[in-house]
Amino acid sequence: MGKGGQDEGVKDRSEPSALTFPAWARSIEECEAEFKVNAEEGLRSEEVLSRREKHGLNELEKHSGPSIWQLIIEQFNDTLVRILLVAAVVSFVLAWYDGDEGGEMGITAFVEPLVIFLILIINAAVGVWQENNAEKALEALKEIQSEHATAKRNGEWVHDLPAKELVPGDIVQLRVGDKVPADMRVVSLISSTFRVEQGSLTGENASVNKTSHKVDSEDTDIQGKECMVFAGTTVVNGSCICLVTQTGMNTEIGKIHSQIHEASQEDDDTPLKKKLNEFGESLTAIIGIICALVWLINVKYFFTWEYVDGWPRNFKFSFEKCTYYFEIAVALAVAAIPEGLPAVITTCLALGTRKMAQKNALVRKLPSVETLGCTTVICSDKTGTLTTNQMSAVKLVAIGRWHDTLRSFKVDGTTYDPHDGKIHDWPSDNMDENLQMIAKIAAVCNDASVAQSGHQFVATGMSTEAALKVLVEKMGLPAGYKSASLDSSETLRCCEWWNSTAKRVATLEFDRTRKSMGVIVKSKKGNNSLLVKGAVENLLERSTHLQLFDGSVILLNESSKALILETLREMSTSALRCLGFAYKDDLAEFATYDGENHPAHKLLLDPSNYSSIETNLIFVGLVGLRDPPREEVYKAIEDCRAAGIRVMVITGDNKETAEAICRDIGVFRPDEDIRLKSLTGKEFMSLSDKKNLLKQQGGLLFSRAEPKHKQEIVRLLKEDGEVVAMTGDGVNDAPALKLADIGIAMGITGTEVAKEASDMVLADDNFSTIVAAVGEGRSIYNNMKAFIRYMISSNIGEVASIFLTSALGIPEGLIPVQLLWVNLVTDGPPATALGFNPPDKDIMKKPPRRSDDSLITPWILFRYMVIGLYVGIATVGIFIIWYTHGSFMGIDLTGDGHTLISYSQLSNWGQCSSWEGFKVTPFTAGSQNFTFDTNPCDYFQTGKIKAMTLSLSVLVAIEMFNSLNALSEDGSLLSMPPWVNPWLLLAMSVSFGLHFLILYVPFLAQVFGIVPLSLNEWLLVLAVAFPVVLIDEVLKFVGRCMNASDSRRRSEKYKVE
Repeated sequence: MGKGGQDEGVKDRSEPSALTFPAWARSIEECEAEFKVNAEEGLRSEEVLSRREKHGLNELEKHSGPSIWQLIIEQFNDTLVRILLVAAVVSFVLAWYDGDEGGEMGITAFVEPLVIFLILIINAAVGVWQENNAEKALEALKEIQSEHATAKRNGEWVHDLPAKELVPGDIVQLRVGDKVPADMRVVSLISSTFRVEQGSLTGENASVNKTSHKVDSEDTDIQGKECMVFAGTTVVNGSCICLVTQTGMNTEIGKIHSQIHEASQEDDDTPLKKKLNEFGESLTAIIGIICALVWLINVKYFFTWEYVDGWPRNFKFSFEKCTYYFEIAVALAVAAIPEGLPAVITTCLALGTRKMAQKNALVRKLPSVETLGCTTVICSDKTGTLTTNQMSAVKLVAIGRWHDTLRSFKVDGTTYDPHDGKIHDWPSDNMDENLQMIAKIAAVCNDASVAQSGHQFVATGMSTEAALKVLVEKMGLPAGYKSASLDSSETLRCCEWWNSTAKRVATLEFDRTRKSMGVIVKSKKGNNSLLVKGAVENLLERSTHLQLFDGSVILLNESSKALILETLREMSTSALRCLGFAYKDDLAEFATYDGENHPAHKLLLDPSNYSSIETNLIFVGLVGLRDPPREEVYKAIEDCRAAGIRVMVITGDNKETAEAICRDIGVFRPDEDIRLKSLTGKEFMSLSDKKNLLKQQGGLLFSRAEPKHKQEIVRLLKEDGEVVAMTGDGVNDAPALKLADIGIAMGITGTEVAKEASDMVLADDNFSTIVAAVGEGRSIYNNMKAFIRYMISSNIGEVASIFLTSALGIPEGLIPVQLLWVNLVTDGPPATALGFNPPDKDIMKKPPRRSDDSLITPWILFRYMVIGLYVGIATVGIFIIWYTHGSFMGIDLTGDGHTLISYSQLSNWGQCSSWEGFKVTPFTAGSQNFTFDTNPCDYFQTGKIKAMTLSLSVLVAIEMFNSLNALSEDGSLLSMPPWVNPWLLLAMSVSFGLHFLILYVPFLAQVFGIVPLSLNEWLLVLAVAFPVVLIDEVLKFVGRCMNASDSRRRSEKYKVE
């Protein structure tokens, strides 16, 4: 690995100790010794070259994807496609053979193979396009890498050094806004604090502080490596000096790159594709058997012999007749294959994506629409999906009238919108001195800002500080200072007012030791004071006094401190992030501080002095904040439970916070024992029997999860037969998104890497959108099942028709080009319209279908065998009726003047040349006149054109009526009338219109070998076709009775148990 995908140097990748050296658990001196570098000098040029030879360039590998020819060949691995290909090749050869004889029928014969080839080319093109998009996640991953770095070489800083030239041991300087170019160990901080945004890698919802101090454990997760910075993350505060420990594919982002590539190699077929492949294999066997049967039945017509002395002699073989029956076998294959199915499935899925887009679910890969319908487990991230990813104040605690009383205010709102929610029991017209001081500290000791962007409010800076500013807006202004006097266009009007009353002159930045931030402010009267916010325990330790309700200050005694700490403990138990507020007016040497020229300024240059400045504070109150759950999530979780879908929360956040959120949104009940249902990623990986844990009913929570943990969970669930939907927004989520059956990325907060690796993107980052999409997926699957059954039942009818023709020995009633027209064009509109069937009202009350559930149950197969048999009898029957009957069911058929013959003559038409005195009178069909004076036997070839037209018209009419049967699997047309789906009625009209087109346009009629029909003949067609509705109504009634009986048995069995 290494060298940007080059091979050279690969053999040396095991040599560098960087791969195994736990730099986070070693002192700076040990790290310098290990990497043979001095932080003051950096690496020498010759050492850089030596290490680059060993480790390669600092860039991600380029995996060579499959070639375009490999992708094209892969598209023909589908069983149905292979059958189509064979049918097309055979049809082409036969057309070529016919073409040698010339004539119009030779040209017609080429239509069928060319259409099939066109279908295959379009199908392959779509498949190649989808496959080509698979590796885009890897390209997006490369875009988040840093391009330049500042490194120390030969004792001097080299600016704008290409990041790919970094090697392990390089000394690098990082500043605010920099992208970290490699995995590095922090050597020293230049600023007092150094913060990095690594949420895209770890899932944490806030930037994290970094230190140069080593951690105690070698075996720790990414979040625990507080002295390490990782490639692809961003510096949001401060600056520091670092030592490069890993580069290229050995970085954390490099490992994710490898995992995405591995996951992309494991792409499984969707449940529907697996079923269609199984169906294709069964179809292959059935076609083979029926074709063989057809040949065996008709072998007597093209291969004969005589018995002499008990032995067969004088063998005779007719190549012409052999070819004719071979064409019948090809027609049989064309009839059995639902050629239009791939196109109709694609159309239905595309329509499904439009419906989902209206619900904020943007589908990137068409098959995902169907897979959503059988989702059994949703593995959801917490931050931003189940929660708003917008920190909000939920509880404000102020001091009461006496030292032993506290006041608590509940705060509503889940976003950064200052008008979202209110503070309950708030004294809006009379804000006391204590509440005013809390508002002042929250507004002024704060570096965040909130602005309106479109319909949303967006925070800049720390999310906790943004939440405090929103809280100040909800608190309002003291009596006498109405907000009407402020600029109404300003989002943070109250905060601006407080900042105007107290001008900041110095900032004591936050650090991990004292866990607080302070600002020195100058009032309008010219007095200086210190405002501090930070961890409640730390502020209490440095506080000596307490401000009461009316602004009076008293000594902070032990009982008051105990009361505040008890309140803090209760709030922390509810997973609230708590911040305390304090101030002091007696600033000693800073009482007159006014800037850098003041004598006391030198004390502010050393952050170690901040703790001593922030002493003898006056404590005023505290606030509880959290990333609140989305309001609609609770109902969405309940819907999942009703639909039999398990919800697992997998987050990088800490355990206590995640557990509290899970109880709030209904993943866990308030009183549920979750000791075996809530684990950290590391605890889960240490289990010996992980699968049993994942099989537990109800919700599960995995906190502090890393990418490898998410992948392992998804892999084990899939092995157990679950259909897994996985949500994610960060780079760290990409491998699991790729591995899951449905990868769902966040549209607002999601990285491009996550989006490219996903199958679906949530435009609103909302969990409830996933649940709505699952319901839509189920509805689409049911509709797809309806049109698949409809098309398959039609094909069974066509096969029955050809088989009966062959078995009875009558002339061919349907030719391949006609069957192709029916399968592709006539059946297409009704099949597509069935995709618009309205969803069942209880669609999200049923458990998810199993991925191995049969597409066609034995009962449904029996039903369609019965229907298919009727289609065969009707199409063959009307062919026989035209030849043998002058009228049928009172309908006169002699208007065209054709000659009637006996059924015996029809079934033995091959012996026509030996019949003595056989004559046929001319007859008319449309504007054409058919005469048979020279060859009466041509009555069974050219003369069958009217009978063929009747057979084709009956087939089309039956299939239109049959589409009405497909509206519901078991529901009668009386309970679900045709107008519940007006698109189906329109589609039936279109299909009949297309059939009229080929009947009454002379050129098209010639291509398809048919002629126009009279009114009487159309009446006969409808009379023969309509009974298919009555037959299926009887079968549906039997099906309803069987289902009711099964339901009673199940309920009785349940009562017994």
